[in-house]
Amino acid sequence: MEQKTQVHAPEGKQEIFITRQFDLPVNLLFKAYADADLFAEWMSTQVVAWENKNLGYYRFETKDEAGNTLISANGTIHLTITNQKIIRTFQIENTLFEPQLEFLDFESLSPATSKLSIQIIFRSLALRDQLLKLPFTYGLNMALNRLQTILSKHKIL
Repeated sequence: MEQKTQVHAPEGKQEIFITRQFDLPVNLLFKAYADADLFAEWMSTQVVAWENKNLGYYRFETKDEAGNTLISANGTIHLTITNQKIIRTFQIENTLFEPQLEFLDFESLSPATSKLSIQIIFRSLALRDQLLKLPFTYGLNMALNRLQTILSKHKIL
Protein backbone atom coordinates (compact mmCIF):
# COMPACT_ATOMS: atom_id res chain seq x y z
CA MET A 1 0.00 0.00 0.00
CA GLU A 2 1.35 3.39 -0.98
CA GLN A 3 2.21 5.61 1.98
CA LYS A 4 0.73 8.98 0.93
CA THR A 5 0.55 10.27 4.49
CA GLN A 6 3.75 11.86 5.76
CA VAL A 7 4.45 11.58 9.50
CA HIS A 8 7.35 13.46 11.04
CA ALA A 9 8.31 13.10 14.70
CA PRO A 10 11.17 15.48 15.48
CA GLU A 11 13.83 14.07 17.79
CA GLY A 12 13.34 15.15 21.39
CA LYS A 13 10.03 16.96 20.74
CA GLN A 14 6.61 16.17 22.22
CA GLU A 15 4.85 16.48 18.88
CA ILE A 16 4.08 14.79 15.59
CA PHE A 17 3.51 16.54 12.27
CA ILE A 18 1.29 14.88 9.67
CA THR A 19 0.72 16.06 6.09
CA ARG A 20 -1.37 14.63 3.30
CA GLN A 21 -2.52 15.94 -0.06
CA PHE A 22 -5.93 14.94 -1.42
CA ASP A 23 -7.63 15.00 -4.78
CA LEU A 24 -10.56 16.73 -3.12
CA PRO A 25 -11.65 20.36 -2.87
CA VAL A 26 -10.87 21.86 0.52
CA ASN A 27 -14.54 22.24 1.47
CA LEU A 28 -15.10 18.49 1.07
CA LEU A 29 -11.91 17.62 2.98
CA PHE A 30 -12.98 19.91 5.82
CA LYS A 31 -16.46 18.40 5.81
CA ALA A 32 -14.91 14.94 6.36
CA TYR A 33 -13.74 16.19 9.77
CA ALA A 34 -16.71 18.46 10.54
CA ASP A 35 -19.74 16.36 9.54
CA ALA A 36 -20.63 13.48 11.88
CA ASP A 37 -22.06 11.22 9.16
CA LEU A 38 -19.06 11.60 6.85
CA PHE A 39 -16.65 11.15 9.76
CA ALA A 40 -18.40 7.94 10.82
CA GLU A 41 -18.30 6.65 7.24
CA TRP A 42 -14.60 7.10 6.53
CA MET A 43 -13.49 6.23 10.06
CA SER A 44 -15.73 3.12 10.14
CA THR A 45 -17.02 4.13 13.55
CA GLN A 46 -20.22 5.11 15.33
CA VAL A 47 -20.55 8.74 16.36
CA VAL A 48 -22.14 8.94 19.82
CA ALA A 49 -21.99 12.72 20.31
CA TRP A 50 -21.07 15.50 17.89
CA GLU A 51 -21.17 19.27 18.38
CA ASN A 52 -18.89 20.69 15.73
CA LYS A 53 -18.61 24.27 16.96
CA ASN A 54 -16.31 26.35 19.11
CA LEU A 55 -16.25 24.74 22.57
CA GLY A 56 -18.11 21.75 21.14
CA TYR A 57 -17.66 18.09 21.98
CA TYR A 58 -17.38 14.80 20.15
CA ARG A 59 -17.32 11.12 21.08
CA PHE A 60 -17.19 8.00 18.95
CA GLU A 61 -16.98 4.24 19.41
CA THR A 62 -15.63 1.53 17.16
CA LYS A 63 -17.15 -1.92 17.67
CA ASP A 64 -16.37 -5.41 16.44
CA GLU A 65 -18.85 -7.58 14.52
CA ALA A 66 -20.30 -8.93 17.79
CA GLY A 67 -21.04 -5.38 19.00
CA ASN A 68 -18.25 -5.23 21.56
CA THR A 69 -16.64 -1.79 21.91
CA LEU A 70 -13.03 -1.87 20.75
CA ILE A 71 -12.22 1.82 21.07
CA SER A 72 -14.01 4.81 22.56
CA ALA A 73 -12.56 8.26 21.99
CA ASN A 74 -13.64 11.78 22.82
CA GLY A 75 -12.52 15.36 22.80
CA THR A 76 -13.37 19.01 22.94
CA ILE A 77 -13.41 21.21 19.86
CA HIS A 78 -11.77 24.45 20.92
CA LEU A 79 -11.98 26.28 17.60
CA THR A 80 -13.39 25.59 14.18
CA ILE A 81 -13.03 27.89 11.18
CA THR A 82 -14.87 26.49 8.17
CA ASN A 83 -12.55 25.13 5.47
CA GLN A 84 -9.48 26.37 7.35
CA LYS A 85 -8.86 25.05 10.84
CA ILE A 86 -9.96 22.81 13.69
CA ILE A 87 -8.26 22.86 17.09
CA ARG A 88 -9.33 20.04 19.37
CA THR A 89 -8.30 17.61 22.06
CA PHE A 90 -8.37 13.86 21.50
CA GLN A 91 -8.34 11.05 24.03
CA ILE A 92 -8.76 7.31 23.69
CA GLU A 93 -10.79 6.26 26.71
CA ASN A 94 -9.75 3.52 29.16
CA THR A 95 -6.09 3.58 28.15
CA LEU A 96 -2.91 5.02 29.59
CA PHE A 97 -2.82 7.60 26.79
CA GLU A 98 -3.52 11.08 28.12
CA PRO A 99 -5.38 13.66 26.03
CA GLN A 100 -3.45 15.24 23.20
CA LEU A 101 -3.89 18.61 21.54
CA GLU A 102 -4.46 18.60 17.77
CA PHE A 103 -4.19 21.45 15.28
CA LEU A 104 -5.74 20.57 11.90
CA ASP A 105 -5.09 23.01 9.05
CA PHE A 106 -6.92 22.69 5.74
CA GLU A 107 -5.39 24.32 2.65
CA SER A 108 -6.77 24.66 -0.86
CA LEU A 109 -4.09 23.85 -3.44
CA SER A 110 -6.40 24.20 -6.46
CA PRO A 111 -10.16 24.00 -7.01
CA ALA A 112 -9.86 20.18 -7.01
CA THR A 113 -6.99 19.50 -4.58
CA SER A 114 -6.23 20.26 -0.96
CA LYS A 115 -3.78 19.59 1.82
CA LEU A 116 -4.29 18.59 5.43
CA SER A 117 -1.58 19.44 7.97
CA ILE A 118 -1.92 18.16 11.53
CA GLN A 119 0.24 18.99 14.52
CA ILE A 120 -0.32 16.77 17.56
CA ILE A 121 1.15 17.83 20.90
CA PHE A 122 1.58 15.31 23.71
CA ARG A 123 2.10 15.93 27.41
CA SER A 124 5.43 14.12 27.30
CA LEU A 125 7.95 12.71 24.88
CA ALA A 126 7.32 9.27 26.42
CA LEU A 127 3.61 9.42 25.48
CA ARG A 128 4.44 10.47 21.94
CA ASP A 129 6.98 7.67 21.59
CA GLN A 130 4.51 5.16 23.05
CA LEU A 131 2.03 6.03 20.28
CA LEU A 132 4.71 5.73 17.62
CA LYS A 133 5.49 2.17 18.77
CA LEU A 134 1.96 1.19 17.71
CA PRO A 135 1.02 0.82 14.02
CA PHE A 136 -0.09 4.48 14.17
CA THR A 137 1.35 5.58 10.82
CA TYR A 138 0.00 2.54 8.99
CA GLY A 139 -3.48 2.94 10.50
CA LEU A 140 -3.55 6.67 9.83
CA ASN A 141 -2.55 6.17 6.20
CA MET A 142 -5.23 3.50 5.79
CA ALA A 143 -7.91 5.77 7.28
CA LEU A 144 -6.92 8.73 5.10
CA ASN A 145 -6.87 6.48 2.02
CA ARG A 146 -10.47 5.51 2.92
CA LEU A 147 -11.31 9.22 3.31
CA GLN A 148 -9.99 9.91 -0.21
CA THR A 149 -11.89 6.96 -1.73
CA ILE A 150 -15.21 7.64 0.01
CA LEU A 151 -15.18 11.39 -0.52
CA SER A 152 -14.21 11.02 -4.17
CA LYS A 153 -17.60 9.34 -4.63
CA HIS A 154 -19.30 12.24 -2.82
CA LYS A 155 -17.69 14.70 -5.27
CA ILE A 156 -19.70 13.29 -8.15
CA LEU A 157 -23.06 13.02 -6.34
